[in-house]
Amino acid sequence: MIIGVMASIFVLVFVGYTEAWMKAVILAGGYGTRISEESHLKPKPMIEIGGKPILWHIMKLYSYYGFSDFIICCGYMQHVIKQWFANYYLYNCDVTFDFTEKNRITVHNSEVEEWKVTLIDTGLNTGTGGRIKQIQKYIGNETFMLTYGDGVSNVNLKELLQYHQAGRSVVTLTAAKIRQRFGILSMDADSRITSFREKSENDSERVNAGFMVLEPEVFDYIEGDVYFEKEPLENLARDGKLSAYKFDGFWKPMDTMRDKKQLEELWDSGEAPWKVWQQKGPE
Repeated sequence: MIIGVMASIFVLVFVGYTEAWMKAVILAGGYGTRISEESHLKPKPMIEIGGKPILWHIMKLYSYYGFSDFIICCGYMQHVIKQWFANYYLYNCDVTFDFTEKNRITVHNSEVEEWKVTLIDTGLNTGTGGRIKQIQKYIGNETFMLTYGDGVSNVNLKELLQYHQAGRSVVTLTAAKIRQRFGILSMDADSRITSFREKSENDSERVNAGFMVLEPEVFDYIEGDVYFEKEPLENLARDGKLSAYKFDGFWKPMDTMRDKKQLEELWDSGEAPWKVWQQKGPE
């Protein structure tokens, strides 16, 4: 009953929402086995930071830069994601339930995000490439954004898109620095330790942080149910069609409970670097 009523309200709110934004695809179908303390109850993208699913935080970043047409590739416990959006008003607004003869639901403070969200069940055990291939019909022959549903960042998506357009690659991914967690050992040929020092800002490697821009040609590189990070990206790199947008700002995936705790602490401090939407407008 409630879902039906709220769905009706949802339709009323978004009638006339026709502006065509570039689509942002979010991969949200994995099991999240390394954070199983919570992922046994909900899909990883729905684990909350500051009372909101990390998926919401990612979408807030995209919409801040004007990308508000989302395609969510669901899988594990996909019904949880669908229920959250179906009841978006209940979870994000003040609501009065009138059980008298009026039998009415009143939504207060009903300011919601101007999002269009398409939720696709791409299968329980499907690889990331297989999930992307399945949403081809929703993309058509258009450039689109893509990221993972478990990492937050303050990457400037406008600059990322401009870099991609100038580079003329099929795929541009954000190459973020991941810093060492432990001290550094130096060893000789006999495995004797010659020195030990604490980690520094220079001890880092660049990794695929998601936040990609893709041309529709990418679908030609995905054959069958594969992991996007394997053959498709490797073949794109071989053909000279994969570029890296070097990014030195904040990026953090939520792989473990330790990561979740760190993100919660940043949020509670009021200094979460990825909360760019509190600014006046995109840079």
